[in-house]
Amino acid sequence: MKNYYVYIVKCSDNSYYVGVTNNVERRLNEHNLGKDVKAYTFSKRPVKLVWVEMFSEINEAILREKKIKGWSRLKKEALINEDWDKLVLLSKNHSEHGKPKD
Repeated sequence: MKNYYVYIVKCSDNSYYVGVTNNVERRLNEHNLGKDVKAYTFSKRPVKLVWVEMFSEINEAILREKKIKGWSRLKKEALINEDWDKLVLLSKNHSEHGKPKD
């Protein structure tokens, strides 16, 4: 059975990149070697792996990647830091609950 991984890397400019792969080590090396000049991370190297989640189904991994890509920076950082309370707070509807305080 093959495993798939959704990952977040922190770039040298402190931005985050979210991706999906079947080999985290290889993919991290590709980011840092600058294999693709058109890639988001090319001019933001080196990158550092800060979070990873494993899936057995590629479709589940892709859905999770797309979901996280749509998150705010604060929400991504709550996930990276395993701050579950803050993650829940940031997941609430802002129009109903107001914008969370940093």
